[in-house]
Amino acid sequence: MKPLDIFEAIRKRKSVRSYAPTSIPEEALVKILDAARLAPSAGNAQPWHFIIVRDEDKRARIAKGCRYGKFLAESPVVIVACGDKKASPSWYAIDTAIALEHLVLAATALELGTCWVGSFNQEDIHEMLKLPEKLEVIALMAIGYPRKKFDLLAKILHAVRPRKRLKNIASLEIYGAM
Repeated sequence: MKPLDIFEAIRKRKSVRSYAPTSIPEEALVKILDAARLAPSAGNAQPWHFIIVRDEDKRARIAKGCRYGKFLAESPVVIVACGDKKASPSWYAIDTAIALEHLVLAATALELGTCWVGSFNQEDIHEMLKLPEKLEVIALMAIGYPRKKFDLLAKILHAVRPRKRLKNIASLEIYGAM
C-alpha cells in the first residue's frame, strides 16, 4: 500500500472513535513513532516520551479514567504521550503536541485512524505505567484501523459545525485584511 501524500492525509484525517479488532503491524507503528521523533522542538530538546500500550487490561483501565475516551479500550494501541518538564520547562507540552500531530498525520497516511484524548486520570496513568516524576501526560492517542460504521453523530456535527473558511481564520498583515 502506498502512503497518502501529506495534503491528502491532512484532508482525510478525522477523529476515529470506533476501531476494528485488527492489530497494527510493527513496521507501521515504527514509522508512526519515527514521524513523531522527527518533529521540531524548542532548542531541539525533544522533551517527549511515548508509551505504547497494547495490553487489553491497561487500555481498559486507561479508558475507565477518561470521561470522553471510553473507546480507548477497543483501539488496539493507545499511545500515552508524555512531556519531560525538566528537559524543557517552558515548552514540553507544546513540543509534545507538535510531535503528536506528526504521529497523527503519519498514521493517517498509512490509513490508520487516530483520536486525540485530553481527558484522563493523570495520577492513575502515572502509577500504572510507572512514569518518573519529570514526565507529565500530555495526551492519549488511540490508533487502529477504523471500524466501518455509519456515524450519525459525526455527520450531524460536521453539518452543524463545518470547517471555517480560510478567510475567517487568516489575515494579511493586519487583522481582518485579506
